[in-house]
Amino acid sequence: MNYESNLLTDKIKAASWAISIALVLIIGRLIHLQIILQHNFYTKSQKNFLRIETIPPLRGNILDRNDKLLATNRPTTNIFWEGTGQAKLNVEQIKTLEILETITGKPLVCDEELINQLKNAERHYQKLLIAADIPFEQLSQIAEQLSEHKNISITTHFKRYYPYKSFASHLLGYLTRMDMEMYGKMGLEKMFEDTLRGERGEKQKTINSVGRNLAEIEIKKAAPGQNIQTTIDIELQNIVERVFPEEFVGTFIIMDPSDGGILALLSRPNFDPALFLEPMQEEDWRSLQEKQPFLNRAFNACYPPGSIFKLVTTSALLENKYITTESHWNCQGFLEFAGRQYWCNNRTGHGPLNVEQSLIHSCNILFFDTARKINIDLLADYAHRFGLGEKTNIIFAEKEGLVPTAAWKKRVKNEKWWPGETLSVAIGQSYVLVTPIQIARMISSIFTGQLVTPRILMEEPIQKKPLEISLETRKLLQQSMQKVVNQGTGQRVKHIKDIKIYAKTSTAQTSGLDKHDLGHEYLEHGWFVCYFYYKDQKPLTVIILMEHVSTSRVAAEVAKNFLGEYKKMIDQQI
Repeated sequence: MNYESNLLTDKIKAASWAISIALVLIIGRLIHLQIILQHNFYTKSQKNFLRIETIPPLRGNILDRNDKLLATNRPTTNIFWEGTGQAKLNVEQIKTLEILETITGKPLVCDEELINQLKNAERHYQKLLIAADIPFEQLSQIAEQLSEHKNISITTHFKRYYPYKSFASHLLGYLTRMDMEMYGKMGLEKMFEDTLRGERGEKQKTINSVGRNLAEIEIKKAAPGQNIQTTIDIELQNIVERVFPEEFVGTFIIMDPSDGGILALLSRPNFDPALFLEPMQEEDWRSLQEKQPFLNRAFNACYPPGSIFKLVTTSALLENKYITTESHWNCQGFLEFAGRQYWCNNRTGHGPLNVEQSLIHSCNILFFDTARKINIDLLADYAHRFGLGEKTNIIFAEKEGLVPTAAWKKRVKNEKWWPGETLSVAIGQSYVLVTPIQIARMISSIFTGQLVTPRILMEEPIQKKPLEISLETRKLLQQSMQKVVNQGTGQRVKHIKDIKIYAKTSTAQTSGLDKHDLGHEYLEHGWFVCYFYYKDQKPLTVIILMEHVSTSRVAAEVAKNFLGEYKKMIDQQI
């Protein structure tokens, strides 16, 4: 009996301990859930009916120098169908869709797929886009007839807008979509993304169990982005875009030689930045890529300068006493050196010429003859004095170009420098490569005596350094460039009344002359560069480079058309 009693007692004790431990565990778990995890569960419960959404900020504007909008934002209005939980669309709702169909011109009632989507949205309290970016006239009619309709929701947001489409597109750049937001992908839009973007806001939305929006409040206001002002003059840009023929490839730069401000810049082919605001079909992207529209030919393409380089060679020869202003040559159309004939651009010969006349008529013989006596490194030194072979330090990415030296050839090609190669470099051929923006800086320096850093933003500081060329040499170059227009290769622009023009033309070879018949890509590039002013207007530097046009006359014709349009514009403003 005692044994059975003890056994029962032990069982009761064991059960008591088990119950006690279970109670402790339950109480501990409740404490853990109710107290320790209280904030976590509260947050999760809040998420069941609260949604935090970001409010995109208004992107800053990009302005020209006169505060005209180059890139801005325009309101776009979309019409949505808001589901109300009904099992199917009723007669009144169908009539509403018919009204929308009449106003927007978009088929709604007869679109079976859309009707099915609307039925689904209606059942599940969902929101469905019916019409996007509708014009103001349609919006007015919808607001008048359906403003109080429970199924119709009108929302407005801002979309990037480029009023002048492809104008200056290589400077402005474009936006791309990433994680449902737009970010700068190229040009100023990318470089100043943090400045232009602004700061996102936030709104809190209250929804029910089926996702229907019950209420929303703004908890953080979006801060708009800041504006940036460029040195571009959209009136000049408009002229440049108009006179540069669509079918040609190249670049056109207008720069203020005194402060480096870029007043207009075109690179062809170009693109419309608005193309990238919406998803693009792969076929359209491939077609766009074939034209290489994203290469900024003003900063990131290198070209042989051709006869423009003769200004460098002349400076080196004069300042090192290899020639004087009175030196003369007789051009017979070619010069023979080391068993090879080096031809002038005029194969019948120019006859007797001095230094100035050689520049005016772009005769090669002076430069061939003197190049036999000088070292390539001397030409390289003077090229660098004019800012060639080095970056201009504009804020955009740019190429350095190439100014060859004997050491460069040994290092890169493991070959010695041959004297015949100096003859080619003296007229801007052989290995010499420059960017159009370098040439803009060089031509400006001949008249200002300063190498100025090109600027694209009004707030950028003006930076200059002295041009290490004597005033006497610069005056000779200036006189020669003036006579290029009156007597020489730039006569196409000489009949524009009252404009003072100093110019240089160049036809730069891209291959041997024997390859002309092999295709367009073997033809020469054409240059026209000038410094000019009209009446009391500030002087401007113009650089025109046209790829594979065979002659500089095409670029000179573009310059003539530009100067005529510029004169008309100024006369209208006065």
